Amino acid sequence: MLRPMNIESPDDGTLRRWGVLVVEDDSRARAFFEASVQRSPRLFWLGSAGTVLEARAWLSRTATIPDVLLVDLGMPDGTGLDVIRDAVSRFPGCEPLVVSVFGDEENVLASIEAGAVGYIHKDAAPEDIAQTIVEMKAGASPISPMIARRVLAKYRSLQSAATPGAPAGAAATGAASDAPSEESDRGLLSGREHEVLTLIARGFSYAEIARLKGLSVHTVQTHIKNLYGKLAVHSKSEAVFEATRLGLLSHPG
Repeated sequence: MLRPMNIESPDDGTLRRWGVLVVEDDSRARAFFEASVQRSPRLFWLGSAGTVLEARAWLSRTATIPDVLLVDLGMPDGTGLDVIRDAVSRFPGCEPLVVSVFGDEENVLASIEAGAVGYIHKDAAPEDIAQTIVEMKAGASPISPMIARRVLAKYRSLQSAATPGAPAGAAATGAASDAPSEESDRGLLSGREHEVLTLIARGFSYAEIARLKGLSVHTVQTHIKNLYGKLAVHSKSEAVFEATRLGLLSHPG
């Protein structure tokens, strides 16, 4: 059995080159990332995977330690969080960088807990992702500004809720941030129902939503049943249409 090792060595006095594995189901995004990595003299391309299964298979058989894992979260057969956990468990020196459309605190914090070193929202992805990777390997923790603000707000709310003697209002604010209001906008959708509906609008199946959110399929179905009742609809397409009409989904799909 081959022992995993880095094929690029800095022992000859040259600058270290970092190997990059990409896990991304969108072929255009994969091509964009590969082109950026191939242009960089500080990086080399290890390969790519379009599913969680492919990524896990690559990690299990590779003879080369991936220095960087560039990973999306919303995969067709699960979540990139599982790939992050596998990568850092097998290769402690591997540094995952998430590039995802998900910008909510739950996914960001879950990624960090799984081992991610940086988190970039796809809408704010830099033109030269290779430079971001190089900076990360130099010690930076890249994170999109919009995501950083949300994480800081989350941290402050948790601190307020945990501070002894904090005003009741502060604790209430923290609780509201930690778990979105049960009934927002005068009894329309709860925070979780809105998350589920957003994923439905993006085309995710019930099983995929359950995996992404760490819920059972039954719980997802319960949320969907509740939001159908609140929106007075009977199908996913009707739910997306009505929520968009009411301004609850600004960017469907």
